[in-house]
Amino acid sequence: MPGTVGKSRRSPKKIDFDTFLETKAATVVLPAIATVLLLIIWEATVWIGQIKPFNLPAPSKILEAAIKFAPQLAENSLRTIWTTFAGFAIASLVGIVLGFFIGYSRFIYLTFYPLLVAFNTIPKSALVPLLAVWFGANAIPAIVTAFLLAFFPIAVNVALGLDTIEPEMKDVLHALGASDFEIFQKVGWPHTLPYVFASLKIAVSFSFIGAVIAESIASNAGLGYLIVQAASDFNVPLAFAALITLAILGVILYSFFVVLEKKVIYWAR
Repeated sequence: MPGTVGKSRRSPKKIDFDTFLETKAATVVLPAIATVLLLIIWEATVWIGQIKPFNLPAPSKILEAAIKFAPQLAENSLRTIWTTFAGFAIASLVGIVLGFFIGYSRFIYLTFYPLLVAFNTIPKSALVPLLAVWFGANAIPAIVTAFLLAFFPIAVNVALGLDTIEPEMKDVLHALGASDFEIFQKVGWPHTLPYVFASLKIAVSFSFIGAVIAESIASNAGLGYLIVQAASDFNVPLAFAALITLAILGVILYSFFVVLEKKVIYWAR
């Protein structure tokens, strides 16, 4: 019947929108629209409620502060980025090596994994004052904190990836004379790469958080340090400008590893 056929057909607009959601443009356009709407609502709420900048600055005031203090924001952003990547690089190296040994050695797993879990439950912010006593108020506490937050998820995911390799495949390769390292190189590492990149995307965010936490407690530079200084001077718009800069940098760092993952392990999609 004509009516039944009409109901069974999907609206062309609905089809077009569903098609748009599957495009790469949607991943940029939709968040951009949501961000613009959020800023408009934020600006209107501050203006209608006559909220003072000391309590909640409007986006326009934050933009003014960002332009006025652009050199300070840029300088401290560079400090935060390099401490984050320094801690993340060390964590990646240690995490991958440790994950390899945990995944391949039952003895190491039973001996060290419970210790890692116990250490990971310690709030890393509680260690920052000690790091400041040991190393001083400089970049080292930020690097160490970034490392401590990042290496655990990397080690666990590498070990998990190795543990999911079929035991039969290992037995066959051992029977053919392959060593544990050769099995890791030819089978284990490619099999583990999706787990590695999943952990790297998490770990780089953790490194970023760790660096900022340390900078806000024991540092002489960085965005965390800038936020504390701005708050102590009652310059709330500058503090918000630094917070927004942190959010933008966090998205950039995460997106970098998303793109890298697609380029390196395109075969896993």
